[in-house]
Amino acid sequence: MIVPSISSLALTVATAAGAVAAAADANSNSKLLTGGTVIAYDATSQSLQVVRNGSVLIVDDTIEAVYSGNYDGQLPSHVEVVDTTGDIITPGFIDTHRHSWQTAFKTLGSNTTLAEYFDRYSEYSVNGEYTPEDVYISQLAGLYEAMNAGVTTILDHAHHTWSNETTDAGLQASIDSGVRMAWCFTFHNVTNFTFAEQVAKFEEVARSGRLDGTATTLGIAYDGFNPGSPSETEEIIALAKKYNVSAITTHSLQGIWGAINSPEDLQALGILNTSIPVVFSHGSFLTGEGASLLRSTNQYLSITPESEMHYGHDHPYSHLVQDQAALGVDTHFTYSSDILTQARMWLQSARVTFYRWVLNNWNIPANNPMSVNQAFLLATQRGGLALRRPDLGVIARGAKADVLVWNGNSPGMLGWDDPVAAVVLHANVGDIKHVLVGGAFQKRDGAIVASGYPALRERFLTTAKKIQAIWKKKALPVLEGDFPESGYEYGRVPLADVQRGEGTGYGEQYL
Repeated sequence: MIVPSISSLALTVATAAGAVAAAADANSNSKLLTGGTVIAYDATSQSLQVVRNGSVLIVDDTIEAVYSGNYDGQLPSHVEVVDTTGDIITPGFIDTHRHSWQTAFKTLGSNTTLAEYFDRYSEYSVNGEYTPEDVYISQLAGLYEAMNAGVTTILDHAHHTWSNETTDAGLQASIDSGVRMAWCFTFHNVTNFTFAEQVAKFEEVARSGRLDGTATTLGIAYDGFNPGSPSETEEIIALAKKYNVSAITTHSLQGIWGAINSPEDLQALGILNTSIPVVFSHGSFLTGEGASLLRSTNQYLSITPESEMHYGHDHPYSHLVQDQAALGVDTHFTYSSDILTQARMWLQSARVTFYRWVLNNWNIPANNPMSVNQAFLLATQRGGLALRRPDLGVIARGAKADVLVWNGNSPGMLGWDDPVAAVVLHANVGDIKHVLVGGAFQKRDGAIVASGYPALRERFLTTAKKIQAIWKKKALPVLEGDFPESGYEYGRVPLADVQRGEGTGYGEQYL
């Protein structure tokens, strides 16, 4: 693997011209993004580098050169030149935690809690009502939604694996989408699909060669490290090592939630010090020891800001371990599906958390504790490092050509000077003009390029209407007594009031 570096940013136009000509002669899949402001990355200084009036040369699926100045030489006819004058060129966003198959549930869970989610929307609640076709179309529609919003790499905690057929459907949708995907087969205690059958299916996929030549790689998702079955856990670890999976991921909440799966647990099982990247989702009540283990073993936490606020499982310590963290979305059917929103929410959440340390001592904050550069890195480069892919989430020579072009003249962006601040604080996903994954356009001039997308939308609307009709008929769970996952008692949360008068407050869902 080439470790991306742009320490040679001071390339002359002549050097760049030579690189363009040589690359173009060798391959017809070359693109030159020219005239924009590039947010590149220098691995030597470990910092962002802004290149104004810059250009990015892409050959096949890789960034061949980043340089300053417009290329004014004669280009071979088979190099596609894309004018990005006035625009901002960034790496694509990386989402380190998502359940893509749930797209058809959209708007059903706007006021849901985590306890209700487990009972109503998780993989344990499906009971055959999602057909393989539903899984395929819901997964594919969700992935196009993600790419439209600039997400080019996803770690998918793929818990649509409740049968051989639904496993195949979600995997095929991932492959067909063109997104860069660490598709993590989920081992779980679902009905009518035994652990032995799950192992057999995983091995079939691993041996099939089905993922060869695609942007999808095979990983493992498992929430049974603690609590769980020791024998099953041992077998899953053996499978991960046998097939050298691209990632292991687990929901780690700890505290009252019952889903422990802590860094301490995985360290005791001998997993953290292997070559396989491990991503802990949420880490809601991560301990100091757990944070130290993340650092010493170079494993990562996936912070999903909107999810952890929406569902109430919280993130009280995540701001203390951002040096071993990246960002994720989680259940995109309940709220925003883009990493830009997560970065913005997390930036301001972390800022106010640190500010309070000073305010609680009755002092006036004299500095801003977290920069837009740090938020940008969490959304991009840090996600690549979480997957042990330093060639993802950066614009640098040798990096994969997963690139976004932002409209620098949109109403929200107009007047920008600092391109990082423009993206993190002022942009919206509608400002993304182009999305390239592995050098291929997935979105161009503001529209998804897949020729089958219009038909996909119609198929998805049919699926969503069917699924939503089924779920609207299901009675809401009664959350009283003890939470079955951990035995802790339910408690009522005070309701917010935004209107005066009886019966004018919380309102209803308009389903």
